[in-house]
Amino acid sequence: MLNNQWISLRLLRPLRLLLLGLITLSLALALSSCQNLDNTPLNRLRLDNFRIESESTPRLISVVLGEPKTFNYLLTQESTSSQVLALMYEGLITVDPNTNEVKPALAESWVVSPDGQTITYTLKDDLKWSDGEPLTVDDVVFTFNDLILNEAIPTDTRDILRIGEEGKLPTVRKLDERRLEFTIPEPFAPFLRVTGIGILPKHVLEDTIKTKGSDGQLLFLSTWGTNTDPSTIVGNGPYVIKQFIPGERITFQRNPHYWSKGPKGEPQPYIEEVVWPVINSQDAEFVSFRSGDTDLMSVTPDNFSLIKQDEAQGNYTVYNGGPTTSRLFVSFNLSKGSLNGKPVVNPVKAAWFSSLAFRQAVAYAIDRDTMLNNIFKGLGELQNSQIPPQSPYFAESGLPVYDYDLAKAKALLTSSGFVYKGNQLFDADGNQVRFRLQTNVGNKIRESAGVQIAQNLAQIGITVDFQPMDFNKLIENMDTTLNWDAVVMGFTAGIEPNSAANLWLANGGLHLFNQQPATQPPLPGREIADWEQAISDLYVKAAQELDETKRKALYVETQRLVQENLPFIHLVGQYSMTAVRNRVENVQYSALGGVLWNINELKLTED
Repeated sequence: MLNNQWISLRLLRPLRLLLLGLITLSLALALSSCQNLDNTPLNRLRLDNFRIESESTPRLISVVLGEPKTFNYLLTQESTSSQVLALMYEGLITVDPNTNEVKPALAESWVVSPDGQTITYTLKDDLKWSDGEPLTVDDVVFTFNDLILNEAIPTDTRDILRIGEEGKLPTVRKLDERRLEFTIPEPFAPFLRVTGIGILPKHVLEDTIKTKGSDGQLLFLSTWGTNTDPSTIVGNGPYVIKQFIPGERITFQRNPHYWSKGPKGEPQPYIEEVVWPVINSQDAEFVSFRSGDTDLMSVTPDNFSLIKQDEAQGNYTVYNGGPTTSRLFVSFNLSKGSLNGKPVVNPVKAAWFSSLAFRQAVAYAIDRDTMLNNIFKGLGELQNSQIPPQSPYFAESGLPVYDYDLAKAKALLTSSGFVYKGNQLFDADGNQVRFRLQTNVGNKIRESAGVQIAQNLAQIGITVDFQPMDFNKLIENMDTTLNWDAVVMGFTAGIEPNSAANLWLANGGLHLFNQQPATQPPLPGREIADWEQAISDLYVKAAQELDETKRKALYVETQRLVQENLPFIHLVGQYSMTAVRNRVENVQYSALGGVLWNINELKLTED
């Protein structure tokens, strides 16, 4: 399975929710036992079916969990679409995940002014789009001024460009045919890194922001959906889409006009095609890799021992990059607003969820050590921060920690007005404490974590209705209808904390625990808690602060406030592990970049 850290680095997107779905192992095994396999989903997944088209075509095969929802770079909000688009679009700069160094991509060079408020970029010479048209300064200016900074386009990308308390945005202007200038109204520490946002083609998309569809919306908002003819989608990255068969696979072919060259001037990428069979569970991923049908597999604690013991025989290498940057957490819906005339959260439940003592009691009641040992098989670490340990802004110590303590959990509940009737917990008004806990179906780690959490909370009298569900439905619940009580969820945190700013800004596009839907007017009754606003303000100040010591202190304070107030109850993070066939050469694996961050340099040898 593809690595979300790599996606985060290539797209520099603010957030990467992990995609999950369901096809059970028993179904896969049942299909394999059928006599007529010609048209079964498992047979269509077979590696031979993808290689038979051309035995001489180098083809890398890695499954993807679930289907993309869009091929429009600026409208993606889920990981499969992001994974697709990371192959197709690049920005002015990129980041080396092994050194954290900013490196040129479409830009040849850049100059930062002494006050840090202006960056002048010079583009590489003779850049081209995948259709052969020139990629110019005009495309960069168009991408920022007409698309990203266009308030009529609901894109989360705009959030990571906002500067200061007023959320001001940069100005972008053309200087000449190869140079352009970014200017910001005040200091912004992550300024250089956020210019890695993918550049889009003006010659294809310009008319879509001048024309409205029958629904009165800009045509851009319906451009490049998943029903689009792939040949009409123009990119600048190493690959373009060759074919998309819903429910089956996505096939990419090498972009013949990609800018990167090898050490001898040879065109990159070296691998001619990349095939992503679409699956809906980690079980199916495991079956396909064990059968020799795929080149990569995300290794989970559940299958590590079996995969590791067959490493030599299977002719693959298991890479372990140490702690992942992904954060796994439980979050409650803290919204007090109304949507379509009804409270977002049942007022009875809203009173529980907004109680700090309630959230702390839940945190103390979750046995994370057992979760680490039983679910993660010891291949991970307890998490206590929204910022990963690889970041220089991570708080090494001093944060509140909620070690398993049922007595403390019960004491917090009873001291805040909850009462016990037998083994069941009730609030002061006699309402039994019961809520829904949702997650993405198909991910065994999250499903197992959800089951354990329900069992743990039953020990303090709370009834949890655990509901694994389709990923897209869950995202709709969280982002649009707001129909959820609590979730087990995760996101890939970047080394630069501001990459997740729209998760923590009070009005950020992915402020999921108190969401303001982008397509809705301000929710009546929506409240921002003091601590919530404080975290938001600190993220703004930290982005403005250029002194690294002071900047770290600000981010440490955000971590303290998150741990004290628990909008996220952090759980356990597994190690970043991937199995890769030895026929894949030039792998430079790390927890931050995974396998594919340097996909243009990867090569395939004959088995």
